[in-house]
Amino acid sequence: MAYFCGMNTRELFLRHVGQTSPSPVALSITGAKGNYLHDERGDRYLDLIGGISVCNVGHGHPEVIAAVQQQAEKYLHVMVYGELVQSPQVTYAHELVQHLPPSLDCVYFTNSGAEAVEGALKLARRVTGKTEVIACNRSYHGSTTGALALIGDEYWRNAFRPLMPGVGHYEYNSQELIDAVTHDTACVVIETVQAEAGVIEPRFEWLQALHHKCTATGTLLIFDEIQCGFGRTGAMWGFQHYGIVPDILLLGKALGGGLPLGAFVAAHELMYQLTNNPVLGHITTFGGHPLSCAAGLAAFRVLASEQLVEQVKDKEQLFHSLLKHPAIKAVRSKGLLMAIELESSEMVLATLQKCLEKKLFSDWFLFAAHCIRIAPPLTISEEEIAEACKIITSSL
Repeated sequence: MAYFCGMNTRELFLRHVGQTSPSPVALSITGAKGNYLHDERGDRYLDLIGGISVCNVGHGHPEVIAAVQQQAEKYLHVMVYGELVQSPQVTYAHELVQHLPPSLDCVYFTNSGAEAVEGALKLARRVTGKTEVIACNRSYHGSTTGALALIGDEYWRNAFRPLMPGVGHYEYNSQELIDAVTHDTACVVIETVQAEAGVIEPRFEWLQALHHKCTATGTLLIFDEIQCGFGRTGAMWGFQHYGIVPDILLLGKALGGGLPLGAFVAAHELMYQLTNNPVLGHITTFGGHPLSCAAGLAAFRVLASEQLVEQVKDKEQLFHSLLKHPAIKAVRSKGLLMAIELESSEMVLATLQKCLEKKLFSDWFLFAAHCIRIAPPLTISEEEIAEACKIITSSL
């Protein structure tokens, strides 16, 4: 373990790095390759959460590393977003829209998923001239103040009020949410698959009815695919399962191939409204950083070249077949976004600790602390799935 001024790296981490909780996992990571994390003691951990759905093509994929190195030799930051033509942004945006419906043909790159949420909220208000927003209980869209107003749990919102006004929260899959959409509603923001609620799918008929109501009232429908995009659900985009195209699509996490990157995607005629009244309606210094776009583009191409999305369904079914234990109340999934429901959050934490001791790294959900999260790199092998399930069931 490295020491600095008499303090080891863990102590320095706790002292000088802003903390998000009083009890971080605090593994000291020295490397990550493929589907494994390596710590400073030389131990190797099978990674079941992939940086929270970030590392869809695994850690340190050779093609991603090569793209980063090549771009780093050309240029890094040169100017605030949108002023200069930068080929990593242009190329990546072009390839993304080739894999999206024609109405989603314009990409605004940001630094993160949360900033993509903020940009989409501004765009919806700008386009519709309305301010009312509808979101879901037990939803998660980021921790910046606009995104925080959308979070579907008062525990997380209350300490930071007053927040953005005009936001209503309703149950996912509920008729009450559909009924709440009126001609005064600027947008409805929902996760295509609710992740932090413990992997909750929308009912097909409900999503169709919501889409119809939004169209009838001139309300923009915004799908947050920050966690479930890029093949995680077994399709490139989660909305492909439900026969609906959103007005605005939110992307992040896996978008950057392991580097910070987010985006909101809409029709060009909508997005162009951010260029006037006022000019620079949304602006960022580092959004769409050329290094992040180069890494993201390489990872996006790997998804296709290695046919990773096509393998998701079989891997999902393998998890289901092997996760058998009396303590498991349910296993919910959409592709390789999975939740193992246990009796309590205490049991989850105890099980996660035992898994960690057996060199398996996993996590829980913000709004479903009684569930273990499974969201591994899509590159996880059948042998690794079998090993992960063996460790989980033996830890239970």
